[in-house]
Amino acid sequence: MTIRFEKSGVNFLSVLRKKVNTYFTENNISPFGNRELYMKTVILAGLLLVNYVFQVSGLLSNVWLLIISYLVQGILFALIGFNVMHDGSHFCYSGNSRINTIMANSLNFLGGISLFWHQKHVVNHHTYTNLEGVDDDIDLKPFLRVHQGQQYHWIHRFQAFYAMALYSLTYFFWIYYRDFKKYFTGRVAEETELQDLKMKDHLIFWTTKLGHAALFIGLPCLLVGPLQAILGYLLLGLSCGITLAIVFQLAHIVEGTDFPEKSDAQTYDIATEWSLHQIRTTVNFNTRSKVLGWLLGGLNFQMVHHLFPRISHVHYPAIHKIVCETCREHNISFVEFHSFRQAIYSHFRHLHQMGQAA
Repeated sequence: MTIRFEKSGVNFLSVLRKKVNTYFTENNISPFGNRELYMKTVILAGLLLVNYVFQVSGLLSNVWLLIISYLVQGILFALIGFNVMHDGSHFCYSGNSRINTIMANSLNFLGGISLFWHQKHVVNHHTYTNLEGVDDDIDLKPFLRVHQGQQYHWIHRFQAFYAMALYSLTYFFWIYYRDFKKYFTGRVAEETELQDLKMKDHLIFWTTKLGHAALFIGLPCLLVGPLQAILGYLLLGLSCGITLAIVFQLAHIVEGTDFPEKSDAQTYDIATEWSLHQIRTTVNFNTRSKVLGWLLGGLNFQMVHHLFPRISHVHYPAIHKIVCETCREHNISFVEFHSFRQAIYSHFRHLHQMGQAA
């Protein structure tokens, strides 16, 4: 597949980079993670460990406390992904490449495969955002139709109502279906082949899948019994799935975002330069909330993340101001919702619109 971005007279990304580089230079700070990120890592990892120990030790005898514990564990899975793994996979958790690799591989501990994530997310999604057949994040066929270029089925008229139920399965679908599909088909997306796997990669894949199942299903089965272990893991997965899906969907699948169409069967001619394409396919939401920004690893600053993926999310609030000011100076529009609720409503309105016959 051929994908071409238009070259304009003014390279907007170059203008932005100069301003952002000036910000880091004048303030004498590094674009990588800092003490705030390291402390957040310790807090999230500590909470996950304590929660797990309570679950397998039998200390939580009250059924409602157990339910809450497993639901919280699922959210912690997602938060570690948002904050720790995500920065590591983009090589911005630290200036040390080994530390970045370790943090990126935290995904394997949670059941995913960091190698697959790198090609699917860091390469495909960030370079070719919202392009059908390349960006795997918008491939929810045949269950959901998220843009006009996807085939319509009669069931899509109800997708705004059943979407949340599907979102709850995101974690299981990712870990136990899509990873295996990529592994056995050798394709990371419809139009993208998976890079050749070395013997080490095959070993990591099977060690990850079996090790995760042993730690979060097998060992709990032995210590607290299969009923609690299996039901608890199901609750964990559902909780994680909803958290992951909602955040991912709000970043790109709402009213006002672009989904460019192909010029022909094998060609995308994008009518803007790459940086403007990123702005038109990403969405910011509730950027004023320090709590939400802390929890989501800055993913509510999605425009900044896509323009500067090699900058740690701890710097996004400051960079966001620079990007927004520069966009206004150049009369470039972008989509931002002032609250999380507004973004949620827009997402489901979009699903309803895409659920109507073309």
